[in-house]
Amino acid sequence: MRQPLAALLWRAVLAAALVCVIGLLPWLSRTDPALTVLKARSAERDPTPEVLADIREQLGLDSGPFSLLGQWLGGLWRGDAGRSWISGDEVLPTVLQALGVSLLLMSAALLVALVTARLVCARTLHLGSRRLLDGRRAGGGGSAMLAALPEFLVASVLATVVGVHLGWLPALGWYGPQWTVLPALALGLPAGAVLGRLLDDLLPGAFAEPWALATAAQGLPARRIARRAVRRCVPALLPNFGLFVVGLTGGAVAVEQVFDIPGLGRTTLQAALAQDLPVLQAGALALVLLAAVATGACRLAARLLVGPALRDGALTTLHRPAPSARRVQPLVHGTLLVAVVALGLPRDPLALDTGERLQAPSPTHPFGTDALGRDLLARVGHGAFDTLLLALGISAVALCAGVALGLLPRLSGPLADTVNSVPPVLGALLVTAVVGGGTATPAIAVTAVAWTPLAAHTSALLVQERATEHFAAARQFGAGPWHLLRRELLPAVLPPVTRHALVRLPGIALALASLGFLGLGAQPPSPEWGLLLAENQPYAERAPWAVLAPAAVLALLGAFAVTATGGVRWPGRRRGPGGRLRGRPPGALLTRPSTSSEELVRT
Repeated sequence: MRQPLAALLWRAVLAAALVCVIGLLPWLSRTDPALTVLKARSAERDPTPEVLADIREQLGLDSGPFSLLGQWLGGLWRGDAGRSWISGDEVLPTVLQALGVSLLLMSAALLVALVTARLVCARTLHLGSRRLLDGRRAGGGGSAMLAALPEFLVASVLATVVGVHLGWLPALGWYGPQWTVLPALALGLPAGAVLGRLLDDLLPGAFAEPWALATAAQGLPARRIARRAVRRCVPALLPNFGLFVVGLTGGAVAVEQVFDIPGLGRTTLQAALAQDLPVLQAGALALVLLAAVATGACRLAARLLVGPALRDGALTTLHRPAPSARRVQPLVHGTLLVAVVALGLPRDPLALDTGERLQAPSPTHPFGTDALGRDLLARVGHGAFDTLLLALGISAVALCAGVALGLLPRLSGPLADTVNSVPPVLGALLVTAVVGGGTATPAIAVTAVAWTPLAAHTSALLVQERATEHFAAARQFGAGPWHLLRRELLPAVLPPVTRHALVRLPGIALALASLGFLGLGAQPPSPEWGLLLAENQPYAERAPWAVLAPAAVLALLGAFAVTATGGVRWPGRRRGPGGRLRGRPPGALLTRPSTSSEELVRT
């Protein structure tokens, strides 16, 4: 009873801290809230001292931020979230309406994501259910490229091609079920590709468990074996699924901007830019509550799926030593990526030639030119250092922080939920308010949230690994905490989480690109890939190569990152002659469900 109560108290403290920080946003940014509100209300009106004083009196700004925060918190007990500083309307109906729109869009996007994840895992499920896997995995290049495509780019392409040119579905607005299809596809396809890659990484371990051997010997249909394998792997992915629920609800800002959807992400963005604190605080609180509900539901579902085996320590490990990595695919993708960068570096990324505006690809300009006549190959090549090095650094920091915090689930669980509930745009604005603007601001904002899926993945794997038979056997033989961590837990947890971090590498670049698309990332004339996409987005219909060039290189990065994950394994575990695995994998102490103590000693 004490542990759930402590976790609930810790979650409440974090939620209160987040709301308080948001309430102090104007004062942290050292700006005059009255001036910001005046610009949002009427940009033409002169900010005279009398006008600003009148706004301060109306909003009660003279009493200070803590007084305003106390009044807002006091009103919540009565169901009153205050009134908007911009429109004067009640906040609660506005936020609830926006939340309803985002929840509907999130539900449709999750449906698309689940279908996409099923397609990504189709080959592994087919081979594994028929005992034909034999260490083989799907290449994953196509799913990696799909996961690496920016959501706002997918949204723009769908809106332009499907909505405008073909006229099959409406492209703008939010008036009924038809208007949910295109934005749901834009959100669900990349998310489903990531979920599919994580599930595909666990399935071979499930098909290698004793139950799979027994069911295959009994002649059960391959479809039933595949369903049971998916059910065995889902509990380890449910924490990340909960993060996706919150991320697709409050983090779909760019897609809502493209399709003109009045969702919670867009409402929060507008309130943050205008410093409309009552709306901003109510939106953040709604996302925090959604994160708590989603996390609780995912934990309950995981316990129901695993059943008594989690309590009794009767699980077997899902993580076997990784098969030999395919060297051809990552070599091809890496060579192409290096070739693009090498060909672009000798060119000048800032040379202007207005007579060559939006030129199609040619021998002189292999990737074409942008709206100012600058060579796109040069800008992509020079932007690789800004994008790749920054994304690699952020991924390394996120991996270390995610694993370290994931080993402390009671601390990291509520913290990850709270941090994940902050939309990326709001996170960037908070970082800007605290540390100021600059090139480091988007990197700090992305790093602050990039560790959350890795920590959730680590915690989920840790819980299941502690419930395995080999872990219980090691404890019974007197293994200490450090031995258990080093020899039993980390070998099973660290390789899949590292592969997860590599899968997320294009997502890190995407997060930076999204901030650039919304004007909160790199600034011109920087050739950063996200800024390239943002600058050339208005010309996507007239000159599609201006957008496809950086998008294709970003997709190539995703393919390289995913195909290279096959080489990530715990040190010392390699294939010997004849394909036999060297080194003891987790669970090698128990190779059969019923093993006597004498056999364990001999092993």
